Amino acid sequence: MAMAFKMATTGMWVTDECKKSYMEMKWKKVHRFIVFKIDEGSKLVTVDKVGGPGQGYDDLAASLPKDDCRYAVFDFDFVTVDNCRKSKIFFIAWAPTASRIRAKILYATSKDGLRRVLDGISYEVQATDPTEMGIDLIRDTAK
Repeated sequence: MAMAFKMATTGMWVTDECKKSYMEMKWKKVHRFIVFKIDEGSKLVTVDKVGGPGQGYDDLAASLPKDDCRYAVFDFDFVTVDNCRKSKIFFIAWAPTASRIRAKILYATSKDGLRRVLDGISYEVQATDPTEMGIDLIRDTAK
């Protein structure tokens, strides 16, 4: 049976696959992004989608549903003003206006528990529509 990590506050469980995929992204750079979803029935946070190293931020944005909540992590590579290559991991809490109130509450109350399991996140972005998580905002934040 797969391992899961309990989030004390909400009774939700983060699957081992979530942690494993995140570590692969963080250390091995095999994923550019990971989208997580909550299965309300089983109370599990699972991996919904992963983006390969060749995929970009637009691919992540396109993979988020317009009418349901998700969490995502994005590995943003950039070059600093003094020409150093850097990478920062962004956590995105996606709660579009069209999603159900119950889903918004569930994702809002479970967010901190998932963030604790995913060690090494640099920044958090909360968005209700694509304009609130544009690449310019990510770029400006990472500087």
